[in-house]
Amino acid sequence: MTTLGQVPYADAAALQERLRAARQDDAIPDVLLLLEHPPVYTRGRRATAADLPRGESWYRDQGIDIHDSDRGGQVTYHGPGQLVGYPILRIGSVRRYVEDLEAALIAALADEGIAARVPDKLTGVWAGDAKIASIGIHVSRHVTMHGFAVNVDNDLAPFDWVSACGVPGARMTSIAREKEELGIGAASMSCFRKRAAHRLTERLGRRQRLVTPPRLLAAAGIGPGDLPPARPFASPANCDTPSQAATP
Repeated sequence: MTTLGQVPYADAAALQERLRAARQDDAIPDVLLLLEHPPVYTRGRRATAADLPRGESWYRDQGIDIHDSDRGGQVTYHGPGQLVGYPILRIGSVRRYVEDLEAALIAALADEGIAARVPDKLTGVWAGDAKIASIGIHVSRHVTMHGFAVNVDNDLAPFDWVSACGVPGARMTSIAREKEELGIGAASMSCFRKRAAHRLTERLGRRQRLVTPPRLLAAAGIGPGDLPPARPFASPANCDTPSQAATP
């Protein structure tokens, strides 16, 4: 697992491509990138112009960038306070992998005291009648990129300005909103990041190790000058989290 802080979307996508190539060549093991993005709409392979009904210039005037993506799905929003996970993994069944992502996020949300589920015929994770996590992946030569996004404590208004995830009338929620409604404390990006990483590695049967960005790039044959610019995550909060094994 490697944490990157807040990284522009285009830089994160370019890094994923290089890491996936290294994984395809078995130069590196499976890796999970955890990060946030500055405000951005990403358009997946099934996106249409109708998904951005106010026109691109309007969204850019609100300070939200727009990028095309080769992941599945339609339009979604990323922004500060949302946890984004990009697993670079060698997999077998795509369907089983998506189900594993969903199950891991449901377990991590349960650790927060939030009951979540996957509705029939939909992808992603919902809390009650509102969507709390989105999933979109791309697989090439059996290795994944892209992944999941969980609303932790982010602004939800930008979801209302688009046809989010291609689900008409879908309402979005966040860990912060759900915990406030349940009266069970505040959301913590630091705590949920650790819980999500633990539950995902547990579900996939991997051993979790913390790897610094420079060490990961060196293993992949990527120069330190190619590390994308990033703003660090906020200082860790005190929380009950599963144990993690550090790299030797």
